[in-house]
Amino acid sequence: MLKRFAPLVPLALVTLLFGCAAHSPVSQQEQQQQVKNSVTAQSSAIYQEELATEKELADFAGNKPYQLPVLADSILERGMSLIGTRYRFGGTSEAGFDCSGFIGYLFREEAGVNLPRSTREMINVNAPLVARNNLKPGDLLFFSTNGRGRVSHAGIYLGDDQFIHSSSRRSGGVRVDSLGDSYWSKTFIEAKRALAMAPTTVMARQ
Repeated sequence: MLKRFAPLVPLALVTLLFGCAAHSPVSQQEQQQQVKNSVTAQSSAIYQEELATEKELADFAGNKPYQLPVLADSILERGMSLIGTRYRFGGTSEAGFDCSGFIGYLFREEAGVNLPRSTREMINVNAPLVARNNLKPGDLLFFSTNGRGRVSHAGIYLGDDQFIHSSSRRSGGVRVDSLGDSYWSKTFIEAKRALAMAPTTVMARQ
């Protein structure tokens, strides 16, 4: 009886060993593939999210013939010419600005956009939200500077992590600051591309 099964024993051992040897690499390959698939899925999700943001901005603008960079340049050039203009609570003219008065003045004069008077209303305008890593010149920046978590200040993004705003009476009114500074980075809430609301008939000043 034992002799009858003897020839099968080596075959069985070989099969068992082959099965174990084959199982481990396949399992490892499957694990590596699963990790690769997971990373690919995450990258794809991030890419799709970026595409969705860009599509939202394009859909919102309705493929209007104006060029946002041209309008932004016009706004920011005018804003830079006003550096040093004093801070004035409730001010909306070159005699003096508060933060929202400064933004409202520039957007009205240079882009034909009438924004709400206060930062609390301005942050609620029907304009696309923009991620901090996707900021473009002309985007509105909103901050909570009073420690209550609610918007209390606003500025306009210049590029290169810089923004222009009418800061305060003590800090000299209209000035440029860095969004990378710990104070502004900590108090930053969100950004909106309000220029997407500009009328198609507005022509940037040459």
